[in-house]
Amino acid sequence: MNFPILSAIIFIPLIGALFIFITRGNTKTVEKNSKYVAIFTSLVNFLITIFLWFSFDNSTANFQFVEEKNWMSGYISFQLGIDGISILFILLTTFIVPICIFSGIQSIKFKIKEFLIAVLVMETLMLGVFCSLDLVIFYLFFEGGLIPMFLIIGIWGGPKRVYSAFKFFLFTLLGSVLMLVAIISIYWISGTTNVIDLLDLQIDYKYQYLLWLAFFSSFAVKLPMWPVHTWLPDAHVEAPTAGSVILAAILLKMAGYGFLRFSLGLFPVASDYFTPLVFFLSVVAIIYTSLVALMQDDMKKLIAYSSVAHMGFVTIGIFSITKQGLEGSIIQMISHGLVSAALFLCVGVLYDRYHSRMISSYGGLVNFMPKYAFVFMIFTLAALGLPGTSGFVGEFLVLVGAFQKSTLVAILASLGIILAAAYMLWLYRRVVFGKTSNQEIKGMVDLNKTEIYIFSSLVFLVIFLGIYPEPLFKTVNMSVDNLINNYQTNINLYLAQQSN
Repeated sequence: MNFPILSAIIFIPLIGALFIFITRGNTKTVEKNSKYVAIFTSLVNFLITIFLWFSFDNSTANFQFVEEKNWMSGYISFQLGIDGISILFILLTTFIVPICIFSGIQSIKFKIKEFLIAVLVMETLMLGVFCSLDLVIFYLFFEGGLIPMFLIIGIWGGPKRVYSAFKFFLFTLLGSVLMLVAIISIYWISGTTNVIDLLDLQIDYKYQYLLWLAFFSSFAVKLPMWPVHTWLPDAHVEAPTAGSVILAAILLKMAGYGFLRFSLGLFPVASDYFTPLVFFLSVVAIIYTSLVALMQDDMKKLIAYSSVAHMGFVTIGIFSITKQGLEGSIIQMISHGLVSAALFLCVGVLYDRYHSRMISSYGGLVNFMPKYAFVFMIFTLAALGLPGTSGFVGEFLVLVGAFQKSTLVAILASLGIILAAAYMLWLYRRVVFGKTSNQEIKGMVDLNKTEIYIFSSLVFLVIFLGIYPEPLFKTVNMSVDNLINNYQTNINLYLAQQSN
């Protein structure tokens, strides 16, 4: 295919944002036209991504649809390409963004034009992360996403939005400064920042440990891992619903993708050395944040802490370096992207109607919001990993992979599933069942048509991928095998050198 389809997918949202920016007229007309442009742009991009998926060759682990343009006097190239891992995250991004736009249109009451521009620019930057095959380009897209997200939280967020926006910005920026230093060091050591060349070249073992730590500092904050997770609950609580959806569904996955692509790919020896550290932090995250989630009164904060726990499963799966663990971590990320997005949308539905996120404000919703109660139940069960939902597939495979690496880690991680059942069912019981102590919520209306369409698409995917995850396995199979083979080859070479 000669057509630069990856560039098209990345820059179509940016073109849509530009069209919205130049839209003129009275406020009502501008808002109306902006909504149409944003919806049209995001849906077209999603359809192109579906076409990309069908055009993708699952039988090879090589990067496909590769594009390369010289940049910065040829020192750095604007290189794009995808494999079986990145295409799933691209699909997730282009699926979630239209949902965010539909949600934002309903809940955002001021500066709608500017909000839609921020979301579309955010989509461009997120897609750029998953398509980049150059470290500098990856870094620019990776860090560029901070700016629109900072604005989304800081302008359209809750009462403490400025504090949360700055905390989010500073935490993630500080972590990423070290990654920038590492990228410059890699260029100095190897003379290139091209990912394909670096995967073939392999970085000298004596440099890998420091470089791994530098990349880890960035990805650990963004994921986030314990103990640098404290920005996430604050950001989620204050962000508007659409902002929380983007943050939970996609932004956290950029770090998981970074671990897969760079930590394992470029620094295999260092990854092997630091695996016990990752396991320790992941287990602490799973147990500690699950216990914290049990104590929350704010629905958004509870779901935010549950996200940290679920990302703990992801890092365990990635660093188990087993086929089951790696595939499980990827499926877990895709599943969490769908389920967490849906849970934040569920909270958004209640907040739009009653303007409270407190669990104590609700009770007995099943009596007058039965459709909502049913949808919320599906996603609650998916979040705790019930068989038949996508949440089960990822967590089960991660635990299988973890058992092969460390029985103790797998057993401790399993506690997270029990705790997840505790806090999610406890949340559901208090909100949906019981007596309606607050008489004001009796007048709340059930899901409207737009909300039904949004939730139906998410319910379908969560159940379909829970029953038949084969399309995901087929897509990632060759790329995961290739990643494991390269990793093992490098470890064996290193051990051979050490023995000599």
